[in-house]
Amino acid sequence: MKKDTQVGIIMGSDSDLEVMAEAAKVLDEFGVSYDMTIASAHRSPELVYRHVTNAKSRGIKILIGGAGGSAHLAGVIASLTTLPVIGIPVRAKSLDGLDSLLSTVNMPPGVPVATVGINAGKNAGLLALQILATSDKNLEKKLIAYKKKLAEDTEKKGEKLLKIGYKKYLGK
Repeated sequence: MKKDTQVGIIMGSDSDLEVMAEAAKVLDEFGVSYDMTIASAHRSPELVYRHVTNAKSRGIKILIGGAGGSAHLAGVIASLTTLPVIGIPVRAKSLDGLDSLLSTVNMPPGVPVATVGINAGKNAGLLALQILATSDKNLEKKLIAYKKKLAEDTEKKGEKLLKIGYKKYLGK
């Protein structure tokens, strides 16, 4: 693991990798360093403990935890650190991810987890960037430009729809 990494990404299983990679892609896009590992709250709790409790010494400022099913990983991470924790509920086979969402979002008082939507790895990465940007003006400028482009793209789509109508827009 690299020293001075800003974000730690932990997933419960390699089956979560596709969703967690979306957070990593956003961090890559903005030039923010991260590390990524697999450590299960249920199958390898000691590994989770080691990874989380030495996170600050590695320069980590934010942890992102994602798991499916009985998704306790983000909560376990939050119980072990004072760093901000972002939870990603990963869609599992049963209940279409609702079980993961409820397991991640319903934390007891004193153990907060900022939870994004089901499979919302990109939003987890963006939330991590926004937290980091509170003390990084360069990153803040990049986020302002990103959000400006989102608005411009949306406006262009609205203009196109108004000009050609919904049938042509949808290719019907």
